[in-house]
Amino acid sequence: MRVIMVMFDSLNRNMLNPYGGNLAATPNFNRLAEHSVTFDNCYAGSLPCMPARRELHTGRYNFLHRSWGPLEPFDDSMPELLNHSGIHSHMVTDHYHYFEDGGATYHTRYRTWEGFRGQEGDAWKGVVSPDQIPEGYRNRCDGVADNWEHNWVPQDFVNRSYMETEEKQPQSLTFEAGCSFIRTNHGADQWYLQIETFDPHEPFFSQEKFKKLFPDSYNGGVYDWPDYRKVDERDTPEEILHLRAEYAALLTMCDEKLGEVLDLLDEYGMWKDTMVIVNTDHGFLLAEHGQWAKCHCPFYNEVARIPLFIWDPVTGSRGIHADSLVQTIDLPATILAQFGLRLPEDMEGVPLQPVLADGGKAVRKAALYGIFGGQINCTDGRYVYMRSPVDTDIGIYQYTLMPTRHGGRRAFIENEELEKMTLSEGLSFTKGLPVLKIPYEKETGQAKYDTMLFDLENDPGQEHPIHDEEAERYMAALMAERMKENGCPEEIFMRYGLKK
Repeated sequence: MRVIMVMFDSLNRNMLNPYGGNLAATPNFNRLAEHSVTFDNCYAGSLPCMPARRELHTGRYNFLHRSWGPLEPFDDSMPELLNHSGIHSHMVTDHYHYFEDGGATYHTRYRTWEGFRGQEGDAWKGVVSPDQIPEGYRNRCDGVADNWEHNWVPQDFVNRSYMETEEKQPQSLTFEAGCSFIRTNHGADQWYLQIETFDPHEPFFSQEKFKKLFPDSYNGGVYDWPDYRKVDERDTPEEILHLRAEYAALLTMCDEKLGEVLDLLDEYGMWKDTMVIVNTDHGFLLAEHGQWAKCHCPFYNEVARIPLFIWDPVTGSRGIHADSLVQTIDLPATILAQFGLRLPEDMEGVPLQPVLADGGKAVRKAALYGIFGGQINCTDGRYVYMRSPVDTDIGIYQYTLMPTRHGGRRAFIENEELEKMTLSEGLSFTKGLPVLKIPYEKETGQAKYDTMLFDLENDPGQEHPIHDEEAERYMAALMAERMKENGCPEEIFMRYGLKK
């Protein structure tokens, strides 16, 4: 048995043809859907990038006790478990956060790995006093070219100057490395390959070959990197349509690269004994709900409900849609089960093979998702409940043995916070190890939104929050039940006004 995962970042399922999207033609996603099970109710768990990847390794929620961070010493890592059982795990990726302080323990869990540089503001090519930024460039920090918050944008344009062709873009290099692994090892058995690209994450940089497919009326400076904020008077209709066109161009490139993998599966006859998983960590808002991007705003379904396609040669189910409620935490469980391996005790995810055999098979009553310190979200497939804190005076803590966070190359938790840390006896899944309990004092803007309840049956676009006390009590009880199963810290229950 072999398993291939192709993972994209910030892939909005509503833009894909198999989910009814028409922003761009996605013939290879269509081709994949014809040869796999398309999941209609797959939700993210912990957002954004690295919290989602911790779930992909451990099969358990991260966001209730930890923000962005590395794998922990007590974590069970799916690819590492494969290695220990004689199954070769290999990753190819251009997701540069793997190689920073806040994520540096993930890629080394694979038996072998390859990394490709240059996405976003990756500190890659060294140019002192860069002048590559085009005049009139619109940027994610809403300022002019001398007012970048993290130096990401000037570095990004340095990186772009080394990518004058499609073949030199990190996504192309990543997929070529993945295809090379397949060509080399298609005759071997017992391996797992993860092809993971940062695209179509912003900035939406692609070559003219793709851009010309989506002409628009925008005539301003280069604009392919939306800020994380609400849509407001700064955003003209032409600019909104232009950003969607830039996303569509990059999405088209993603579809083309996916096709290269599918071609090899056809060429080598690998469908008969290779599981194929195509997924993402979360979606992205392109002005829907009056919002750009993610994390600062509520996790509407454009962000939280994500695309998932799985081909299982054992069940042979293909060309069908499954409506079972599933999540990212189920993917490591599914991969381990495909190789006949026992699941770790602490894994919350469940294997999806029964769903692949019966698309309506229920594997859970409710799914949790969110970002540390923000809203806690819960869905049962019909209702979506977004609950904000009811008492922000109740402090929250990060429980960790790895005091790093998101923030670039030097991403240590600040000394001022570490001075206030204590040693906790640990949580239910820390293998009996005590952990650092670090006060979390950053402002989390997402938690300031009102608590909202949506009925997807009558309002699939989540345009009109409802007021239904009975439904809210029901969803709050489901939320608390899942939090308890996760080993959620006591103060989180108190802060959000939930009974443990």
